[in-house]
Amino acid sequence: MSPTVSTEATRPSLDRTATMHSTDRRGLDRFEAGDRVGDFELLTELGVGAFARVFLARQRSMQRLVAVKISADSGTEPQTLAQLDHAYIVRVFDQLVLDPPEDGSPRLRLLYMQFLPGGTLLDLLRWVRATPPAERDGRLLLDAIDAAMTEKGEIRPADSSVRHEIARLSWPDTVAWLGRRLAAALDHAADRGVLHRDVKPANVLLTAEGVPKLADFNISFSETAGTSPLSYFGGSLAYMSPEQLEASHPGYDRTAADLDARSDLFSLGVLLWELLTGTKPFDDTNADDPTWCDRTRLEAILTSRSNGVSDYALQQLPPDCPPALRRVLLRCLEPDRTDRWPDGDVLATQFDLSQDAHARDLVDPPPNSWRIRLRPVLFPIMALSIAIPNLLAAIYNAQLNTALIVDRLDPSTRATLLRVAGATNVVFFAFGAAILIYLARRLLIIPRRLRAGSDCHSSSLDRARQDSLRLGNQAVTIASVLWLMAAAVFAATIGFAGNGLTIRTVVHFGLAAAICAAIAMTYPFFLITLYLTRCVYPLFLHHGEDFRRDRQALTGLIAQCRRYLIAAASIPLVAGIGATFLPVEDLRTTTTPLRAICVGGVIGFVVSYAVFRIIEADIRALLRVVGSRTAG
Repeated sequence: MSPTVSTEATRPSLDRTATMHSTDRRGLDRFEAGDRVGDFELLTELGVGAFARVFLARQRSMQRLVAVKISADSGTEPQTLAQLDHAYIVRVFDQLVLDPPEDGSPRLRLLYMQFLPGGTLLDLLRWVRATPPAERDGRLLLDAIDAAMTEKGEIRPADSSVRHEIARLSWPDTVAWLGRRLAAALDHAADRGVLHRDVKPANVLLTAEGVPKLADFNISFSETAGTSPLSYFGGSLAYMSPEQLEASHPGYDRTAADLDARSDLFSLGVLLWELLTGTKPFDDTNADDPTWCDRTRLEAILTSRSNGVSDYALQQLPPDCPPALRRVLLRCLEPDRTDRWPDGDVLATQFDLSQDAHARDLVDPPPNSWRIRLRPVLFPIMALSIAIPNLLAAIYNAQLNTALIVDRLDPSTRATLLRVAGATNVVFFAFGAAILIYLARRLLIIPRRLRAGSDCHSSSLDRARQDSLRLGNQAVTIASVLWLMAAAVFAATIGFAGNGLTIRTVVHFGLAAAICAAIAMTYPFFLITLYLTRCVYPLFLHHGEDFRRDRQALTGLIAQCRRYLIAAASIPLVAGIGATFLPVEDLRTTTTPLRAICVGGVIGFVVSYAVFRIIEADIRALLRVVGSRTAG
């Protein structure tokens, strides 16, 4: 629990805390289990380090067990922790400044906090290393907790929904489950101007249910007035970010004040990678040489960080590790902090994604997936999705209008109508294609730049992501409006030619135009939306920052799908109603197109419903991730 707990032995020469403080231990050494300090009875020692000792104690006035940390009365740890009230941060109750020791050693401070009986992630890490990868799962976490509780004489919870949830998880999902909560804790602290700067397994405590809680902000840097970041700088070298290592290296200009939340996210990435694989992601072997000075060791560690995650470490990833979790952790471990996740909130959302099988399959499909192969062909797919249903509607409309109207016109009017119809089709199709290209411009450019490895501004990514949720509705709205405009031009041409139509024919003509507009809207909408939600939108979840603003757009997209499904169901119904306005003799000449539209409409509705269910399932999976709340 202390930054330098002696039981931490994952890699002794690197996991030590940088010795930038000096403490007279005479005062610390006078405390033993069984002593009484004020309101507290010290029961057993939980940890000891260079700067502090931690005891399990009973607070007599409250009749409760607490963890008591005794250290020199210096620093701003109590003020730092007072700012933090979060479900995944160890709760600190209060502090007590002890009387000055008679031996002249420094005044001591007693900090009492929430006692967590489940041990630490360091204890869990020992279990991980002793367990073959194929046998690791969520129950390993529970076994480690139960062993720690047995050692302390605690009783395992009899019925816990959290423990039941953990027991069902795979090991990668268990690591993501822990990571999500720790990322939320770091984000909560960062929002209040607090950096932990010593994220490592020994500083993550576990409840009896398995919930992780971040502890020991003793060397955190807070913007509290009067706090000097350099005077409290430290951190375990093996988990430190490159910029934190540079801040402790005399050859670099970087200081502790230059660090931000992304430094803690790097440390969290190292911790989680080690839990996932049992080994650290970087090769620090050379830095273990005891003959090297601290400066040389720091340079060796910095070099290993700049080289990135080692090939050996990548080979240690378990076979069932989802590509999403691999991607999330590798981005945490980027040497350049501008390439990492921007904050703990975004990282927590990514961990949510990696735990959702449906969502992670959308965002990180297998390398040979058809969804990856279709991403570069946005415009051809959209063009075909619009053109094929519109072509079928055009064939139906042409056959119906030829039988009811065109064949009954005089030759001169018929020729004029055909010329106008041809020109209208050319102009409207070209106009529609131009508008479609304009609306899809960002989706045509930005994904290509991302695939090429180019950087895109976050605002451009946000707009492109929003476009991918709107484009389906925009495209089919344009197509349906152009259909209705073409019908109006058709009717106006006949009217100017002086050829009158019966009321029944006019009504049926209007209903036929409505059917064509519905076909131009519904079927293309489902095809385009299926493509965008499965192939295009998930691509943007690798990038950008805050996706929670997409929740409303995704929810609205489901509502749009339902409306278009109603429109698809109405197509054969409207066709049947339109047929009732035709005289019997006209029914004989329009039987084929009417039968085709009724049967085709039923088939189209069935297919649309099947596609709708796929889209709905995809969107709900994305909503579970995009709409998640990371705090609390």
